[in-house]
Amino acid sequence: MSALAGRPFFKMNGIGNEIIVLDLRATSIGVSPDEARAIHQSPRLAYDQMMVLHDPVTAGTEAFVRILNNDGSESGACGNGTRCVAWVLMQDDPRPVIFVETMAGLLECRRESEWAFTVDMGEPRLLAEEIPLRDTQADTRNVALDFDVPALTHFSAVNMGNPHAIFFVDNVEGYGLDTNGVRLEHHDMFPERANISLAHIVTRDHIILKVWERGVGLTQACGSAACATAVSAARLGLAGRKARITLPGGDLFTDWRTVDNHVLLRGPVELEFQAQFSPEIF
Repeated sequence: MSALAGRPFFKMNGIGNEIIVLDLRATSIGVSPDEARAIHQSPRLAYDQMMVLHDPVTAGTEAFVRILNNDGSESGACGNGTRCVAWVLMQDDPRPVIFVETMAGLLECRRESEWAFTVDMGEPRLLAEEIPLRDTQADTRNVALDFDVPALTHFSAVNMGNPHAIFFVDNVEGYGLDTNGVRLEHHDMFPERANISLAHIVTRDHIILKVWERGVGLTQACGSAACATAVSAARLGLAGRKARITLPGGDLFTDWRTVDNHVLLRGPVELEFQAQFSPEIF
């Protein structure tokens, strides 16, 4: 029997980005890729990311958070999931700010209200080898891509804990992201695959976004994609450094600060229910 049987968890979402938060601190339990896939396939438990809390590694942090996609692969960052983690950790904590750690580094989480949080997502990585891309690029703001859809042959690349490719288009519904997303995710330009975003500039502080997430598929929202898109739009001169990002699930707010080059992500979370994993899942 899986050691996860009977473990309590929180089913949450961040503007529709489906999240499970599982606290395994003070245990030696982990979650295998097979277990992650089994949980996703269970009725009512389908998720985009599972945020698995382990004992802190770095002093001053509350947890080391391992982020699993629903296909069992691992992610470096999840802005919506991190806000859910902040809600879980800060329920009975009067402090306005806590820190958690992921593979991408330390993340500051600030409570804005009972159900809204701001996460400092850190600095964007902009060099081709940092993202990473297959080919050396002099300018990752506008990268040419061999692809059979004319509107999807140039993209802007950013790593915000995950590799992101952002295509600026006139209509985010117009280019078959439901079918082209997986093809682009696995394009050999992206040696670690990539999150694929279609972005439409409405004004200099408002962007409409649709995202195909690496290891997940189409999603209602993706926080790291919102950050990557805001950075890309600012680098291209299409937007300022603060933006409202409208995704299918709702709005997120980004601020690419000049003082430290960090990207802040603000948005709400929602608790759907709490439960325990049934042994039958595994």
